Amino acid sequence: MIFWSIVIAITATSCAALFYAAAGRPVNASATQSADHNRHFRLLLTGIEADRAAGKIGEAEAEAAKAELAREILRANKDKGPNPGRDLGRLPLFAGLGAVAAISIGLYAFLGSPDLPSRPLANRPELAAQRLDLDDAIARIERQLAANPGDLRGWIVIAPAFAELGRFGDAANAYRRIIALDGPTSERQTDLAEALLLEAGGAGSDEAMDILRAVIASDPQHTRAHLYLASELMRTGDYDAAARAWQAAIDLAQGDEPWLAAARQGLAVANNDGVDTAADQEAEMIRSMVDGLASRLETSGGTVAEWIRLVQSYIVLGDLAKAQSAYDASVAAYPAAFDRGELDTIALGAGLKLNGETP
Repeated sequence: MIFWSIVIAITATSCAALFYAAAGRPVNASATQSADHNRHFRLLLTGIEADRAAGKIGEAEAEAAKAELAREILRANKDKGPNPGRDLGRLPLFAGLGAVAAISIGLYAFLGSPDLPSRPLANRPELAAQRLDLDDAIARIERQLAANPGDLRGWIVIAPAFAELGRFGDAANAYRRIIALDGPTSERQTDLAEALLLEAGGAGSDEAMDILRAVIASDPQHTRAHLYLASELMRTGDYDAAARAWQAAIDLAQGDEPWLAAARQGLAVANNDGVDTAADQEAEMIRSMVDGLASRLETSGGTVAEWIRLVQSYIVLGDLAKAQSAYDASVAAYPAAFDRGELDTIALGAGLKLNGETP
């Protein structure tokens, strides 16, 4: 009721202001303007009479001047007179203002919510959420769950938050409560296994392994369970089972998954009884490229930048003997020291000798 009283008062005040502005009454009209205008004509008439009395003009000329002055007065009064226009009166004005007020209040009554209680800023959830950090939010949810352990939604919200904060034991307990309250699903069981494995910190978890095997048995299409199981089987040294798990995950891939390359590498290592040959193969490929560069520079020569790349490559590979030989060859190709500034800095910094002695 207070709200509507305020609305009506504001509307009435606005309508009164509009009515006053549109009433068409003269405002601040000066009464001296008309008097000053008539005084001008009286002075002219006095001048005509004075000229006639002095004999400057004749009787006929004075009468003609008076007649002309009279016409000027009539024209002036006609020009300054008000434009009557069409006066519609105040009734249409009252009607228009009333219609505006009624439409405004009616639209708000239809579209607005005047019956809603007031919402102070401190109690608005969207603003309160901005003031809460993750720790405060979790502490609040924990208090709510302590008072109401059956709040499924609270456990669903807090479980991944625990994992985000590294509280893996609490996350595992939260996932257990979710499963107890709403039943197991492949995702929930895999989340529980993940939390258990993270809590173990690389030591492994038999419970997690059992959960992952149960998920795969009930849902063979669950890729994440295959990936976690394969990783744990690699840790335990069961490479044959790990290879099957890796292959099952790869078979479920669409081809653009971010984990696919790691799964293929894991499969290769499992098939090689846990020996990762990828690093050795990469090193062999790099060495082959370096030897090819060395052969070309020895045969055809090259720029200082190419000699720098060759010497630096041997240093990175740890073969200082070949690095020294390459450095000696570069010095022979570019005997002027100012041509080899960066090359000398790299070589001498790695312990190579300018005089050709092998370190």
